[in-house]
Amino acid sequence: MLKGRDIVSISDLSIEEIERIFEVARKMVPVARGEMKNENLRGHILANLFFEPSTRTRLSFETAMLRLGGSILDFSNPSATSIAKGETLADTVRMVDSYSDVIVIRHPYEGAARLAAEFAENPVINAGDGAGQHPTQTLLDMFTMVEEVGRINGLNIALIGDLKYGRTAHSLAIALDRMGAKIHLVSPPTLTMPTHILRRMNQKPAVHEKLEDIVDLADVFYVTRIQKERFPDPTEYIRVAGSYKITGKVVEKMKDSAIIMHPLPRVDEISPEVDNMPQARYFKQAFYGIPIRMALLSLVLGVE
Repeated sequence: MLKGRDIVSISDLSIEEIERIFEVARKMVPVARGEMKNENLRGHILANLFFEPSTRTRLSFETAMLRLGGSILDFSNPSATSIAKGETLADTVRMVDSYSDVIVIRHPYEGAARLAAEFAENPVINAGDGAGQHPTQTLLDMFTMVEEVGRINGLNIALIGDLKYGRTAHSLAIALDRMGAKIHLVSPPTLTMPTHILRRMNQKPAVHEKLEDIVDLADVFYVTRIQKERFPDPTEYIRVAGSYKITGKVVEKMKDSAIIMHPLPRVDEISPEVDNMPQARYFKQAFYGIPIRMALLSLVLGVE
């Protein structure tokens, strides 16, 4: 179904293909935990091209490949490569494509993954391109919801924080809309969801400025970091950031069945006291990145 395919945008995948990825990922969970052995990618090589810093995405792709018996070419320091000499992205991709079977790329410029896919013969997976798309994060986020809540269709899902620049929220809003979720956008007026994302959604999401507007309604709270560097006035940042902070008192007002998610890293938008509360799912969410990426790698390489 996905053999040889590039995964650049979540829109590249049909609902049936997303469900197939979830099906394979579910089988991979015990392998991701090291409880079962699976070496179906032995002899295959993954090239990790990371032009931006990354912890969870890069390490989870590496873990996924290693758990399945494959090997890795790691490219996480562009200054130590020919990029520093002026080599173009196209030439780098062509070269790495000849050394590997699949390429995972993260790049600061929106559209870089699509460009890489044009020059590579092997599958290219987008691990984040600027403020654009982050499809594998979207897949693991939705997988978390399905596994922890049981469904996506009909859920009230609140996307909270920086919705203007946060690429995780962009991909997720589009995908959740397609899956039948009721979406609530919670952000400062200066960091609202871009119009071009809203235009791609079938349903008009509810828009809120205050977290308390939906605290007792939402089934899923998807929290993102409000980026301090986006505010010219530090006092305005402090005022806004504080109003979107998830504390123990805020959690007490939530449904018992609600879950709290975060793509990580967090700064102070979720208090440490929340970590041990039953609604917290962000560390489990990070783990789900491994079976999802194991499933994707297996499917695009045609080995299940």
